Amino acid sequence: MPRTPQSYGFRSRHVLVTFLLLLGLSLLNYIDRYLLPGTQPLVQHEFGLTDQQLGALTTALFVTYMLTAPLTGWLGDRFRRKPLIVAGAVLWSLATLFTFSVHSYGSLYFRHALVGIGEATFGIFAPAVLSDFFPARERNRVLSLFYLTIPIGAALGYLLGGQLGSRFGWRMPFLVGAVPGLLLALLYALLGSEPLRGASETEQDSRPLRQQIPALLANPAYMLATLGMAMMVFTLGGISAWMPTFLYRFSGMSVARAGTVLGAITVIDGLAGTWMGGWLAERWLRRNPRALYLLSAWSVLLTLPLAALVFFGPAGWSLPALLAAEFCLFLNTGPLNAAVCNSVRASVRSSALALNLFLIHMLGDTFSPQIIGAISDRSNLRVGLAATLLTLLVSAALLFRGARFAPPLEALPQQTA
Repeated sequence: MPRTPQSYGFRSRHVLVTFLLLLGLSLLNYIDRYLLPGTQPLVQHEFGLTDQQLGALTTALFVTYMLTAPLTGWLGDRFRRKPLIVAGAVLWSLATLFTFSVHSYGSLYFRHALVGIGEATFGIFAPAVLSDFFPARERNRVLSLFYLTIPIGAALGYLLGGQLGSRFGWRMPFLVGAVPGLLLALLYALLGSEPLRGASETEQDSRPLRQQIPALLANPAYMLATLGMAMMVFTLGGISAWMPTFLYRFSGMSVARAGTVLGAITVIDGLAGTWMGGWLAERWLRRNPRALYLLSAWSVLLTLPLAALVFFGPAGWSLPALLAAEFCLFLNTGPLNAAVCNSVRASVRSSALALNLFLIHMLGDTFSPQIIGAISDRSNLRVGLAATLLTLLVSAALLFRGARFAPPLEALPQQTA
C-alpha cells in the first residue's frame, strides 16, 4: 500500500553522525583489505610462496565473506542492524590485530578467512541502513559519497602496506590499521542511529519474507545488475590484488614506490571517477530511469581497451593507461550500487544485499586473484591479468540488458522483490 515516507536527510544531526561513522568504518574496512596487496612481494619472499598461493590468501577472505553473507542478510532483515555492524567491525579489527603475530602461511590464511566474516557483516548492513535514511531518488548521490571510501581506503592500504612494510616489515601496517577500527566501533555503538526499516519507501510489501526472498531470483533488474557487478568485480579484484606486484615486476619499481604510485592513482581516480559517475547519473536520471545501468555499462566498456593497454602496451604507456582505466571503472561505483538497492524493497533489502555480495564474490574476486596467479605461474602475470578483459566484456553486456528492466525511482513495480 502507498505510504508517506519518513523525512530523513543530512539536515538531521543523527543521520549525519551515523553517516560519518559508517563512512569511517568503511574507510578502515577497505584499508585493511588492501594492506596485503601493498605488501605482497614481501610476504611472498618471507614464506617462499608461488603466485597461486599468494592469490589464495584473497580467496580465503572472500570464501568466508560470501558464505557468511546469507546468514548476516537473514539476521539483518529480522533484527536491529546497529549491534550487528558493531560486532562485524570489532571482528575484522581484531583479526587485523592478530596478523601482527602471524609467522606461518597457515596462520596468515586463517587470518584472512576470519576477516571475511567481519567484512560480510558491515558490507551488507551499511548500505541497507543508508537506504532507509534516504529515498530512491537520493540514493545514487548518498551511495556515491559513501563508496568514495573504496578508492581512498585502497590507496591508503597500498601506501601503508608499501611504505611501512618496506621500513618496518610487512606485519607493521596491519597493527596500524587495527586500532582505529576498534575505536570507531565503540563510537558507533554509542552514537550511531538505527532508522526505521523501510522508512524512506513509498510502498511496503506485505508478503511474508519467505515469499519475497525467492522472488529476488526472478527479479531481472536485480539479477542483471548483480551479475554485471560480479563480472566487473572479477576484473577489479584481480587487478587490485596483482597490480602492485605487476608494477614491481614489469616497471622496475620498488615495493614502496609501487604502493605509493598505485595508491596515488587509485585515490585520484576513485575520488574523481566516483564523484563524476554520481554527478552524471544524477543528471541522466532526470531524463532516463535506466541511467544507473547505462552509465555503469558504458564505464565498463570504456575500461576494456585501456586495461589491455596497461597489460600489453609499451612500458611508457602503462601508468597513463592505468590512470584512465581506473577512472572509467570507478564511474559506476555509486550508480551500480544504487541500482541494486533500488531494485528491491526495504523489507528484503538486507537479504538482497547479502545475496548480491554472495554472487559478486563467488563469481568475481573470490577466485580471480588465485586464477590469475595460477595462469601467471604457468606463463606470466601479463597473460594472467588478460583474463580480466573477457569479464569486462560480459559485464557490459549484462548491464546493457539490465537497463531494460530498470524500475521507476519513486514507486517500484509490483514484480520486484
